[in-house]
Formats: sequence, structure tokens, C-alpha cells
Amino acid sequence: MNRSLKGITREQLLQFDKEALVELLLTALARIDELEQQVAQQNERLQKLEDRLAKNSHNSGKPPSSDGVKKPKTRSLRRASGRSQGGQKGHQGHTLEMVADPHYEEVQRLTTCPHCAHDLSQEPVIGHEKRQLFDLPPMEIEVTEYQAEIKQCPRCRQQAKATFPDTITAPVQYGPRLKAHAVYFNQYQLIPWARTCEVFADLYRHQPAEAFVQEALQGCYEQIQPTLAEVKETIKTEKVAHFDETGMRVLGKLHWLHVASTARLTYYGVHVKRGQVGMRDIGILPQFTGRAIHDHYHSYFQFRHCLHGLCNAHHLRELQFMTDQYHQPWAAQMSQLLLDIKAAVARAPTTHRSLSPYQCRQFSDTYDEILAAGLAANPMPEKPAQKGRPKQTPPKNLLDRLQKHKLQVLAFMYDFRVPFTNNLAERDVRMVKVKQKISGSFRTLNGAEIFCAIRSYISTARKQGINVLDALEDAFSGNPFLPSAYQGTT
Repeated sequence: MNRSLKGITREQLLQFDKEALVELLLTALARIDELEQQVAQQNERLQKLEDRLAKNSHNSGKPPSSDGVKKPKTRSLRRASGRSQGGQKGHQGHTLEMVADPHYEEVQRLTTCPHCAHDLSQEPVIGHEKRQLFDLPPMEIEVTEYQAEIKQCPRCRQQAKATFPDTITAPVQYGPRLKAHAVYFNQYQLIPWARTCEVFADLYRHQPAEAFVQEALQGCYEQIQPTLAEVKETIKTEKVAHFDETGMRVLGKLHWLHVASTARLTYYGVHVKRGQVGMRDIGILPQFTGRAIHDHYHSYFQFRHCLHGLCNAHHLRELQFMTDQYHQPWAAQMSQLLLDIKAAVARAPTTHRSLSPYQCRQFSDTYDEILAAGLAANPMPEKPAQKGRPKQTPPKNLLDRLQKHKLQVLAFMYDFRVPFTNNLAERDVRMVKVKQKISGSFRTLNGAEIFCAIRSYISTARKQGINVLDALEDAFSGNPFLPSAYQGTT
């Protein structure tokens, strides 16, 4: 007999026989178990919703643009350095200084004494007080006309014509400097085509058609291919390189921007895939044998012929989230440990290549102790009745990753060439995201590829201390700079 506890009074229970009471108790226990499962499911769903609402750019990998109108209170993950604000002692300041040879001189004549109104026009000058004005001259486009002489040969009676320079191929055309400015405005300063033409009209009193900008981009793309090939091959041979990927809208669909960079080189590539397929088609990681610095995206670990290093800025944000949302002490302890190791690396003599074996052992042991405390607070969940792995909590997932990839997390203390974060690649990605905010989407895949190529060229030029306009003008003149040939300093 099936009974429900609902509505049963104490007097009715006293009238039940033993078997009825047992059946009623079993029904109650089954119902309690069912309700406990519902509560657990609701708590799990509630935790997920709270986690989603609590995540922002300061405690997760979400970009700042996702924070919405109500920005979270800024909370830096950096620790106080103990130094005062502003320029530090010994810092060389920069100010506008006079030049020895100005372009023009304008003498202000003194003809009347300001004190008594006496005539001074015939008095000798005993000195000058100098002030200098820095400004731009009026700018306008210069037109150079090339005239090829035509003569009639007295011997063969045929007309002959002088040859034009190789770069002069049409009756009317724009020069390399003007094309370089068009690419600079559009690709480096991210000004759209129409507004680029407006800039030309305002600055140079001449407004070209938008097709001019498009032709300049295509021409630049074709001229810089030797530089891109060398950048790509050079990155493959680097001891340490940074890698990252981010979404990119092309033809209204999600594509992926892949970046590989060092302190002196940048290479961008666009692909429809984010993972292994895209990384292999870009063509750097399959031949890279150094140490790849990246986030914990699993596709990177499929390249086993190179070493790996993980971005600890990501870990600090995730650990902050665990501290705020789950109130687990181990997360704050691990965050502090990583910052302590970073500080120890910064204090180490410049002649050292790693921390001392004693320091490494001490930090490694502390790392293991914190992990053990975290794992004890987050045991493995019970295996579900259905097939599949048990679902783990976010703290447990993070703990497993920190345990599995311990050497990659702490690589920066064993080898000082390894940075603490992957911020270099993330900075290289940042302006591409700005471009996407401005334009919304690339209309063609070719347009996205041209953008990636030219930004690779510009970024590499900037990292090597080369003036961007000079680099672009060299490209249009048929002589793009090559990183291997450049001897400047960053």
C-alpha cells in the first residue's frame, strides 16, 4: 500500500500497524532522497549562474568589453612595490628643447623704449632673448612631371623615346610616400577608408577616391611578402615565443586570428579554425622547437616537440575568482606564492639564469603543499550512475590543471628567459580587437589576410625601432625592411 505523509495526523499514525508504518517510512525516505537530489541539482545550477554573474575581466579570461555598462570596481592583481608615485629617482625626463639650427629666424625689432618712449631705432643691438616655435608648415601634394624626350634618328630616320623610371608606369599615378600614408592611416591608426580620404583632403588639400586606399593596401601586401616569410621562419627558431588566438568576424562568420610573437617579431594569421587545424595551417607551431608561452587551451599541448609555459596572469585571475566566489583559502595562498616567486626572480642577479636549486625546491614544496590542501578541500566527486566522467567543480578543475602542468606553471623560475605571463601576445592581439570594434567585420577573407599581413609588418617594424612610415615607404619603393638586416636596437 502506497501512502503519502502529506495530511497524516499524529492520531492516524498511532492507528497504523507495523507493516503500514514501515511502508510509510520507506515512502518518506524515497521522497527525501528525491528531494535531496532536486536540491543538489538546483544548488549546482544556482552556483553556475552565480559564477557566470560573478565573472568579469578582473577574475577570469573575459575581455573588458564584456563587463557591460556597470563596470566592476577596479582591483589590480599587482602588489605594492613600495616606491612613490611618479618618475623615479634617476629617471631621465623629456621636454621640448631648443635646437641649434632653426629653419627660420624672425627678429622682433625694438624701436621705442617701453619705459620712457625714447626712439631706439638707431641704437645698436646688445643682445637677443630667444624663443622657438615648433610647428608644421602648410602641407600640399607635390606633382612631379616626368618628360621622356622623343627624337628622330638622322641615321635610321626612326623616332626614339627615352625610358621612364621603372616606378613610373601610368600617365598619372600616386607616389610611394602618399601610398605609405594611406596604409598608415587605415591599417595602423585604424581609420576607415572614407575617413582616410577625408584626412587627405584636410591635411594635403587633395581627396583621393576610396579605391586608392584599396589599391595601396593590395600593393603593400604584395611588396612585404619577403619580410613576412623571414619573420615566420625566424620565429620558428626562437628559444621562447608567445602564442594566442582570438575570435575575428569575417564575412559575418566567426574566424580566428592566430598570433605568434617575440619581443622583436610579430606574425598574424587568420583561419576559420581555432584549434590544431588552424595552428598547423598557420605554419609556425608545427616546426617550433623552443618554448611556447600560451594560455591553457588544450590544442597547444598537442605540439609535443616543443616545451610549454603557461600564462600566470590567467592563473591569478582564476585564483581571485576562487577566492571571491568559493572562499577557499588555498586559492589566495597559491596566488601569493606565484607573486612571491615572481618577486624572487626580479630580485635575482642579472647574471643568473634561474633561481638557486634551494629556492626552487622550497617554492616547489610549498606549491605541492597548497595543492594538497586544495585537493583535500575539493575531493573527487562520486562517479555518476550513468556512463561518463564525474562532473567536477571549477576549483577542482583548476587544481587538476595546476597539478598536471606544474612544470609549465613554474617554468619562469627555472629559466629566466621564460616570462611570468603571456601579456606580449595579448598586447599584440589588442589592436586587432580594436579594429574589429571599429569595422565590425571584414567583408572578405582577402581583406582580413591583407590586414593581418600589414599589421605583422608594422608591428615588427615598431618592435625593432623603425619608423612605421619609413618602413611602409620602403615597401612601396620595392625595398621592404628585413629583420635579419636591421641592426637597430629596441
